[in-house]
Amino acid sequence: MKKIRTAKGRKTSSTLWIERQLNDPYVMKAQKEGYRSRAAYKLLEMNEKHQFLKPHMAVVDLGAAPGGWCQVALQKKCAKIVAIDLLNMDELPGVDFFQQDFMADEAPSLLRAKLDGAADVVLSDMAHNTTGHKYTDHLKIMALVEAAYEFATEILKPGGTFLAKTFQGGADSELLARMKIEFTQVKHLKPPASRADSSERYVLATGFRPLRTCS
Repeated sequence: MKKIRTAKGRKTSSTLWIERQLNDPYVMKAQKEGYRSRAAYKLLEMNEKHQFLKPHMAVVDLGAAPGGWCQVALQKKCAKIVAIDLLNMDELPGVDFFQQDFMADEAPSLLRAKLDGAADVVLSDMAHNTTGHKYTDHLKIMALVEAAYEFATEILKPGGTFLAKTFQGGADSELLARMKIEFTQVKHLKPPASRADSSERYVLATGFRPLRTCS
């Protein structure tokens, strides 16, 4: 097991995070297989079981940087991939990327314009910097999930799929109840690549049945 010394000015928690990264088999596998992040394996594992990414699909990736999920969508031969993140993402041929805060008012319209049509799948791996206060962190992640969901219901084709990262027990009951009305199947997932000690979960909603006409 690789260990590193705690550098002057570096917090012990930061040192432990670096050690975990250096010893993480998914990190090493990603480096070996050319994926930009270990998160690629989370999407690969979820898709292997549920088969929601297919050739010729149009996909929107929210919180895309550094691009691991986009790489998986390309690998699955998705025809149109539009991505957004507050952080920069190195160019990836076949992906239209915006460096933009998805919560900005103009962000959804930028994505819709570039997509030039409806989406088959909306993916959201968006997260926020945690404060350490569980209730506050839950409210922040749920604000992202709800914003992603609103966007998904406006852009998805009938029968489409929504996949989003959640934390601390998953989507709240009100949002989950709405999902169960607007999608034929809704479930929470924790792929093997998601660290066992993390509260991270994903909510997968398939079979979109719009209650209103998409513009």
